[in-house]
Amino acid sequence: MPNIRVMLWVALAAVLFLNYEAWMRDYPASFSGTSQSTSSGSASSSKLGDSVPQANTAAPSTVATAPGASGTATAPLGSAAPAPAAAPGAPTTVAAADAGATADTEPLHIVTDVLDVAINPKGGELDRADIVQYPLHKDTPNIPVRLLNHDGEDSLYLLQTGLTGAAGEAAPTHLAMWTAAEKSYVLTTGAEELRVPLTWTDGRGLTVTKTFIFKRGAYAIDLTYDVRNDGTEARSLASYSQFLRHWVHASRSYFDVETYSFKGPAVFDGTKSRDLKVENEADSKFSETAANGWIASLQHHFVSAIVPEAGQPTKFQLQVQGQQYLLSATGPMTQIAPGATAQFHEKLFVGPKLQAQLAITGPRLDLTADYGLLTVIAHPLFVSLKWIHGLIGNWGWAIIIVTALIKLLFYPLSQASGRSMAKMRAVAPRMKQIQESFKDDREKLGRAMMELYKKEKINPLAGCLPMVVQIPFFISFYWVLLESVEMRQAPFMLWINDLSSRDPFFVLPLLMGGAMFAQFKLNPAPPDPMQAKIMQFMPLVMTGMMAWFPSGLVLYWLTNTVLSIVQQWRVNKVVGAEASKQRS
Repeated sequence: MPNIRVMLWVALAAVLFLNYEAWMRDYPASFSGTSQSTSSGSASSSKLGDSVPQANTAAPSTVATAPGASGTATAPLGSAAPAPAAAPGAPTTVAAADAGATADTEPLHIVTDVLDVAINPKGGELDRADIVQYPLHKDTPNIPVRLLNHDGEDSLYLLQTGLTGAAGEAAPTHLAMWTAAEKSYVLTTGAEELRVPLTWTDGRGLTVTKTFIFKRGAYAIDLTYDVRNDGTEARSLASYSQFLRHWVHASRSYFDVETYSFKGPAVFDGTKSRDLKVENEADSKFSETAANGWIASLQHHFVSAIVPEAGQPTKFQLQVQGQQYLLSATGPMTQIAPGATAQFHEKLFVGPKLQAQLAITGPRLDLTADYGLLTVIAHPLFVSLKWIHGLIGNWGWAIIIVTALIKLLFYPLSQASGRSMAKMRAVAPRMKQIQESFKDDREKLGRAMMELYKKEKINPLAGCLPMVVQIPFFISFYWVLLESVEMRQAPFMLWINDLSSRDPFFVLPLLMGGAMFAQFKLNPAPPDPMQAKIMQFMPLVMTGMMAWFPSGLVLYWLTNTVLSIVQQWRVNKVVGAEASKQRS
C-alpha cells in the first residue's frame, strides 16, 4: 500500500535528519568572513596557562584622563584588535612588582546559596566551582557537580582573568599576586549580594582593585576593575579573560546523552553562535574581533561563559596545545593618564544552562542550550513544558499534558486521517477480493483500487500525515530532554526517577511497544503480506531503539500512541455506525 511506503520513507527521513544534525554539529561551516590566525600562538610558551594576551598598543585606544581633562572615545570596531596572545617579541609572562615578596597562596573560599568557589590569590584565578544545588549523581546527593577544577591535569578547568599592559610593564595579570582582606566570604542570610575585593599595586603609583560580585540565586558573577594611576606616567591596560581546559576525544552516540551533547569551546560573534572543534585545524587557530559577543566552555547541562563589556571590540581567540585549549577574550587598550582613574567591566557565568539566567547575562547566551535545527519548535515546546511544570510541579505530567495539547492542536488532521483509516478497514474485504481478481495484472489492480478509494472517498495517504507531523515534534522533544538542565534528574513517579535518562527497568519502552502493537491491530492491515510482516515487527524494533532513549521521550511517544488509539477507536465506532445506517 502507498501509505506503508510513505511511512517507511518518513522513518528513513527522520534517521537521515538526525544524522545530518550530528554531522553539522561535528563539522560546522565556518563563519563567513572569519579571520584565521596563522599559528596557534602557543609555541613560545611552555604552558598555555602562562600565556598573557598582549593588547595591540599600536591601535587607537580609549584614554582615561585626570579630572578636568578631555578624552577620546573608544576606537571603532576592528581598529583596536588585540595581537595574538603570544605575539613574536612580546613577553609570555608579566610579573607584578611585588612578585618577589612572600605571598600567601591559600585560596579564598566563597560560598553563596548556589556556588562554592575557590579563588587563587595568584591572578585572582577561579580554581574551583561547585554547583551546590546539582548533585553529580542522583544517588550521591552530597557530591555536587564540580565545573571548574584545579585538582589534576586530566580534569584541569580554570577561569583566568586579569589586565594586560604594554610590553615589559608590570600589570595585574592572572599571574600576578593579589591580596584580600579575608580568607573566607559567605553570603549571609538576608543579604542579596556578596563582594570579594582583591588589590594589586606595582609600587609606582598604579593601584587596581579587582572585585568579584556574587548575587543570591545567580550563577552570573560581575567582575569589575577599579584602576587608579597615582604615578607620573600614563599607563595603558586592557582587560582579558580566558578558559584553560583539558580535553579528550569523545565518541558521540544518540543513545548516550552525556556523550552526544557537545563538550568544548564556543563563541558568539554578536550575530550567531558557533561550536569550535579543538581537533579541527581551522578551529584550533580561530581568531576574530567582534563586539557584543561572548565565549563559553560547554558540556552537558552546564556552561562557563565570559561576556565582555557591551560595545567594546573584543578579540576572541582559541589556542590548542596537546590536550589543553585556551579560549580567550581580550578587550581594547585603555590609556590612563597620571592622576586619572578607569574602570573595566565584564560578566562571568559558571553554572547550569538555566535559560532565563543565561538570557539576562549576555546577548543570546541562552543559545548555549542548543536545540539544533528544530529550535523553532523545540524552544516553544520547552517554554510550554516549563509553564505547565510551574503549575503542577512535575515534569512527567507536564510532558503528558503538552503531548495532549499537541494532539488537540492537530486534532482536525488526525481526525480526517482516522476516518480514512476506518473506511479502509471497513472496505478491507472488498480490497482483498480486488487483489485476488487482478493478482496477475498490477495495472488493473491499481486502477480498481483507485476507483474503490474514489467511490468510498478514501485518501490512502491520509494515514501518513499524523506520522509526518509527529517526526519534528519527536526530534524536538529529544533535544529538549537532552539539553534542558531543568529536566536533569527530574523524577516522574514510581521507578522513573530521572526523565533525562533511560528507564532503568525498561518498563516504559515495553508499554510503548505494546501500545504500538495495539495501534497496529486497530488500523487496517496492509494487503501485502510482506508489508504486514514489516508493520507487525515495527513495535518490536521501536521498543529496542527507545529502550536506550531518555524516559521522558518514551513517555511522550507512549502518551501520543495511547491518545491515537483512543481517537482511532472512537472514529472506527462512528464510521461503523455511519456505514450501518447507510446500509439500512
